[in-house]
Formats: sequence, C-alpha cells, structure tokens
Amino acid sequence: MADTTLDLGSLQTLLDRVAGLKIACVGDLMLDRYVYGDVTRVSPEAPIPVLKQKRTVSMPGGVGNVARNVAALGGIARLGAVAGEDAAGAELANVVRAEDRIEDFIDRPAGAATIVKTRFVSGGQQLLRLDEEDIAVGVFSRDDVFADASAILLSDYAKGVVTERLIRSALWAAQASGAPVIVDPKGRDFARYGAVDLIKPNASELAAATGLPVETDAEIEAALAALLAATTAKAIVVTRAGKGMSLVQRGGTVRHFPGRAREVFDVSGAGDTGLAALGLALASGASLEQAVELAILASGVVVGKSGTAVVSPGELIEAEMSQHASLAHAKVAPLDELAGQVEAWRRQGLKVGFTNGCFDILHSGHVAYLAQARSWCDRLVVALNTDSSVRRLKGEGRPVNDLDSRAVVIGGLASVDRVTAFDDPTPIALIERLRPDVLIKGADYTREGVVGGDLVESWGGEVRLAEFKDGFSTTKTIEKMTAKAEGAA
Repeated sequence: MADTTLDLGSLQTLLDRVAGLKIACVGDLMLDRYVYGDVTRVSPEAPIPVLKQKRTVSMPGGVGNVARNVAALGGIARLGAVAGEDAAGAELANVVRAEDRIEDFIDRPAGAATIVKTRFVSGGQQLLRLDEEDIAVGVFSRDDVFADASAILLSDYAKGVVTERLIRSALWAAQASGAPVIVDPKGRDFARYGAVDLIKPNASELAAATGLPVETDAEIEAALAALLAATTAKAIVVTRAGKGMSLVQRGGTVRHFPGRAREVFDVSGAGDTGLAALGLALASGASLEQAVELAILASGVVVGKSGTAVVSPGELIEAEMSQHASLAHAKVAPLDELAGQVEAWRRQGLKVGFTNGCFDILHSGHVAYLAQARSWCDRLVVALNTDSSVRRLKGEGRPVNDLDSRAVVIGGLASVDRVTAFDDPTPIALIERLRPDVLIKGADYTREGVVGGDLVESWGGEVRLAEFKDGFSTTKTIEKMTAKAEGAA
C-alpha cells in the first residue's frame, strides 16, 4: 500500500489552493429527479408498494454532478453539455442557474432530448428508477468552455456527447494551456481518448476494457498494465469501491491506496465526486498521489449521504480529523495484544524500537525526540506512565492530561506505531516481554543509567540516546502557563 502524502495540514493547504480555480466539466448531462415519499401499504392491484409522494427534488446529474462537486469544493465549474429544447431541458437549465459557481455552456440544439433519471425513494431506500432517454442528445460545439480552464474533465456516460471531435478539442486546448485532462470513461475502447493525463475507470470498467479479472491487487496490476499498453494515456487510476484506488503512471509501478472505512448510505454520484476532486487537485499543482488521496477522502464522505450529493471543504477537514483520531486510537494497545504485534513485526524482519516516559504536555521537543527514535528502527513502541505513576514521579497536580488523552495524542504522531502503558516504577517488565531491538532514552541519561539496557544488549539489541531540543520541557511549559495565569489575575 502507498504511504499517505495528504495529512491534515497538507489537506488544508490543498483546499486553500483549489479555491477559485476554473475547471471545464464537459460530457453527458442529465436531470436527476428524486421523488420522496412514504410507503404504508401494498397496492391491491399488484404486489408492489404504494408510494405517497411528499416532495420532489431536481438537480443536474452526470457531468452536471461533477460540476456541482467542483463548485462545492470551492472551484468554478464551466459546465459544457447538451440538453433538449423540452420541458425537462428548461427545468435542467433552471437548476443549473440556481447553483453557485457554475458557469453555463450548455448547448440546446433543435431535436435534442433531455435525459431524465427519476428515482423513487422511501425510508432512505430507492424503490425504483425510471430512465427517460433518447439517443438523439445532440452534438456539443462550445469549445469556448475550455478557455482559462485549469483542468479539463470529460465525463463520458456513453450518451453521445463525448465524441472524437470533442476529445480532440479538449486535447488541443490542454496542449495550449497546460491544463491536465482527466476522463471518466465508458465502453471498452479507452484508446479513443488519446494522450490524456489520466483515465479513471472503476474496477468493472477496467475488467470490461481488458477482459481480465480485477479482484486482487495482483490482478489489478496486470489489468492496468494491459490497459496502459493499449492506450496512450499518461496515467490510469482505477476506483475499487471500499478497497480504495490503484494508480499507475506510464513508466512506473502500480501503487495501491486503501479506502477509508465509512458507512455507505448511497453510492450515487461517488464517481463524479472523485472526478471533481482529482481535477481540482491536479489543477492546483498537487501530485497524482495527493490527488488520488483527496478523491478517496471526498468519495468516502459523499457515499454517506443520500442521493446525488456533494461534499464541502469543511466536511473533508472533519472527515480527515475523524480518521486521524481513529488511527490514533487504533495504535493504543494492551500488553498482550502488543506482544503479539511485536512478534509479528519481528517475523517480518522489522527492527522494533522502545521508549517510555510521561509525555504529559506534548511539545516540539517530544516530537523531535520521537522522530529521532523512529529513525533508528522500523517500528516504534512508546510506553506511557499511568496517571498514578506520573503522580508518584512528578507530585500532586500531575499529570495535567490523563492517560487516555496522552495515549491518543502520542498515537497521533506518524513516528509512533504503538502506544501502551505501565504502572510499575520502571518499564523493565515491558522490556522483558517485548524484547525490543533498540532501547531509546534521552541524552540526559547515561548508557549505564538506562533501565533494561543490559537486557536488550544481552539478546543482541542496542541502546541509543536521543537528543532533546534545548528549552523545551513539560515542567517549563507548566511554569509559563502558571505565570501567565497569575499575571492575568
């Protein structure tokens, strides 16, 4: 699996950079209509539910939903598509005009028909979908949609708008401006899209295009290699639902990005959300890896919503914070569980490091210390003194933060792999049980003064002394806080 490159800080920076970027969203447009109601009885005419209608909601679907997601994430969507000169087309034009930050480049040629998808929903579940569509959707000819675009998104639902002419126009515009071109494809002939920057099929589309299985990572890798060989695309990313996404760039190897564990409520439009996130991220100058991670995060949020939904920057920040907290909690382990994990690491040939301390109020000195400790091993275990142990060592009023709080904060650091606790005067029992390869303490200790050092060296391990940054300590932090509080009184 790929290492994450999009932490909370870089996510905020990325979201700031995408604000106001113009993104051309071109492709098949449809009217998504949701009829909500209650079902309380079965029809006497046939064994089917009777839906008592309460409200109807209409919104742009297809490429229109891509545009809505671009706008919701802070970009400006230039929506290029075709709608009919019919009642549904008029309704679609109205709902597009009602959307903030969407610029209308919709063609409405004579004879074109508007595609309408009506979903009947009760109790949060779709009962039926009614599709009204005609193959005569019309030809899109508004090449001015590409002007000033920082990225070009082609949303192909195989309804006839994404023609070879449109693809050539997009590639010419991109060549002139330097904007990346990303395609959400349909069909089996992905070579028709030409030398686009990124093609984004889902797993079933990848299987259909290559004729290969796509269940395992190895099968995905083989299918991506085959598709890359059959096209001139610069990169391909395949969406794999709960399994995340897999990315390959021409001349490179496949990287697998895990999905985010989320409760799935409705997958409608998740692909549109992912396409919008990819386009905005690449337009802002983010790496492909960061773009994929943003797409995974955004898609994971939107599947927890009902209907063809969008996601906002605030929701992405909240989701990332929640994920960060969950990961931190997951690192906290009791001794028996931790011993099993350490043994598993050892069987993998990984070097395990161990350090301990109170870590009451985390400061930059602690962060630097733990980062240095992690540089000496493959996995780092941190053992925290329990609250009563800290009190015995530091006196009444300590710790300032209880054990649970300290464990989660320490677990939130990328340098820390597992956190546990001990109540004894020394961590010698933990050291004997875990048998670390590297025992780390601060440089204020001497080698002879490190508890458990002789034991670790007896089984071939080593003792390392990590530097503390000058001027940082929990005691000094508390003294400063106390002085400020007294001065304000």
